[in-house]
Amino acid sequence: MDNRCKAFKCSIIRGGTSKGLFLSENELPPVGDERDKIILRLLGSPDLRQIDGLGGANSLTSKICIIGPSEREDADVDYTFGQVSVDKPIIDWQGNCGNLSSAVGLFAINNNYVKASEPTTTVRVYNTNTSKIINVIVPVSNGYAISEGEHRIPGVPGTGAKIIMEFLDPEGGVTGKVLPTGNSADIVETKDGRKFNISVVDAVTPVVYIKAEELGLNGTELPIEIEKRTDILSMMEEIRCIAAEMIGLVDNRDVATEKSPAFPKVGFVTRAKGYVNPEGIYIDENDVDIVARLGSMQKMHRAYMIGGAVSTGAASRIPGTIIWDALKEEARKGKTLRIGHPYGSMKVDVDLNEDKITKVCVDRTARVLMDGIAYIPESI
Repeated sequence: MDNRCKAFKCSIIRGGTSKGLFLSENELPPVGDERDKIILRLLGSPDLRQIDGLGGANSLTSKICIIGPSEREDADVDYTFGQVSVDKPIIDWQGNCGNLSSAVGLFAINNNYVKASEPTTTVRVYNTNTSKIINVIVPVSNGYAISEGEHRIPGVPGTGAKIIMEFLDPEGGVTGKVLPTGNSADIVETKDGRKFNISVVDAVTPVVYIKAEELGLNGTELPIEIEKRTDILSMMEEIRCIAAEMIGLVDNRDVATEKSPAFPKVGFVTRAKGYVNPEGIYIDENDVDIVARLGSMQKMHRAYMIGGAVSTGAASRIPGTIIWDALKEEARKGKTLRIGHPYGSMKVDVDLNEDKITKVCVDRTARVLMDGIAYIPESI
């Protein structure tokens, strides 16, 4: 190999419906511009194709996870997540990726950050972005994390081993408050004078929820349909930017797309309805409690982000939110929320202690796709 290249030991891992580049913390320089330049070069950003890097030219596959040993008594590893812009030289470090949190468990076990035990190993993960603990419970055999199994999650072909994630004390992951505006719902006005009812709920990840009908949608539209509607995407982004200012992520909504492109997330919701998923399978309204679609980095998520699912689960237990109002009466009383996302139904379990959300559980699958060495030019 050309000795003018820099080399980095890394893994590419699918976690849930996302895929990212995983590196041990000691592979990178400290937090700062040099580290960001290396990561952008590794992923191949900025470039719409990311042709000269390891990114997948999509917000779901342009992600970085940095893992290192934790000095905390309640954690085994520290985990830092970065959302890498595809077409801009930007990395958003403000929040976490819930889907890739499941893959942190595999990486930690397979790289000896924790002692593996059978049949499952619980990896206590401290997410530095949100200052929250996630227990990732991973099936193990012969000292290694298992990827093969019979568990299926909508949005991922085939089956895999079931990984359980417990998001502990998830309220206020980014803003410090589960309702960062102080209200379960707010009314915002866009530049064209239209008014929208929204809820901003921060549990692991802050999400702005909009009523689908107020956007002129049925709510069951698939991501590819929405991405053909630039008017809808632009309106959702304007509302997201307003909310970013409201919750203090930016001082001015006009700079939110540049300064805080990944957080908050944004989406629209409607009551339980039947719809056909991208694979032509009919999702019955009786199999879901609500229908929701989420967007990230000014694009629609192809399935449903886990951080968003935790937020949606939390919102389903808070009277007056857009989510609460769309639920069937019986769905407001149970512990489990069934979210109808583009590919099907996702279950989220929410634990309450009086009015405080103490734990949210979601299951995923994950698989190591590649272990190896990544190279970038010496001069970047």
